[in-house]
Amino acid sequence: MLYPLLRPLLFALDPERAHGLSLAALKAVPHRAPAAAGPLASAVAGLRFPNPLGLAAGYDKDGEAPDALLGLGFGFVEVGSITPLPQAGNPKPRLFRLVEDRAVINRMGFNNGGGAAARARLGARADRPGVVGINIGANKDSPDRVADYAAMTRLMAPLASYLAVNISSPNTPGLRALQDEGALAALLDAVLDARGAAGPPVFLKVAPDLEPADVAAIARIAVDKRLGALIVSNTTISRPALRSAYAGESGGLSGAPLHDLALARLRAFRRETGGALPLVGVGGIASAEQAWARIRAGASLVQLYSALVYEGPGLPRRIVHRLEALMKRDGFACLAEAVGSE
Repeated sequence: MLYPLLRPLLFALDPERAHGLSLAALKAVPHRAPAAAGPLASAVAGLRFPNPLGLAAGYDKDGEAPDALLGLGFGFVEVGSITPLPQAGNPKPRLFRLVEDRAVINRMGFNNGGGAAARARLGARADRPGVVGINIGANKDSPDRVADYAAMTRLMAPLASYLAVNISSPNTPGLRALQDEGALAALLDAVLDARGAAGPPVFLKVAPDLEPADVAAIARIAVDKRLGALIVSNTTISRPALRSAYAGESGGLSGAPLHDLALARLRAFRRETGGALPLVGVGGIASAEQAWARIRAGASLVQLYSALVYEGPGLPRRIVHRLEALMKRDGFACLAEAVGSE
């Protein structure tokens, strides 16, 4: 109830400064325990999720507040992207609110404090409850990006509930080329080898800007490599009709305008995998109804981020509560029954 009053003040600030203040506030106030398993609990990739709603990577880039974020009611939290070496990211300004479109454009460029600092921070909370995924990336100037992903896998695997391999950010030049069939197979072989047989499941985060042949190839490789899940999808470089004055800014677009494209890509990956691989639906989700549609379309889990900018920290609990009602309304005894049921 307080957020609608605070939002005009936050929106008067530079978006990146407002983001930093929100993270600082979250860390400073006492936080609740992680969500308890309820009617929406399910098992995905060998992990137990108390509910299917997660926070996407990008908010807590350095793993500073996963427990506080779990206390907001999320069933899981994904931190990162984290790279082996610290990097400042792209020049500012690099984050834009498209208020008229309920959207965000970012060209952050994997700004983070590096793997060693994040490992120390996340290691200090390793025995606490809650599903915390770690999203890993490569440094912009790395001479060997595959080696970066392997190094990050070795570093973070002992601390991660799952590892999310992010090759779909549009803000690191050339990164999306790793989605090409040959490059992707080699990358995943390196990551899986670095993880070892006893490591956490590996999720792959893909872009929404894929051709049907790309979807088919990625799906085939992901199933062949026995990945834990595919995260569909990252931000888009496309520009649907937008009203904001910031519509022409370069970077990845997220929020409401991404909804239809992300849903279409989820359905495409569901068709190509035939349900053989769990999918995580993300992109433009701002309500329980939209999350439910993503689940019915084939997502075992869903994530959001940009919607928090407009709806505030009470959104996760509202969505989870409403999802329980939607599952009951549609006659499903458990969440797994609803996945792909459209």
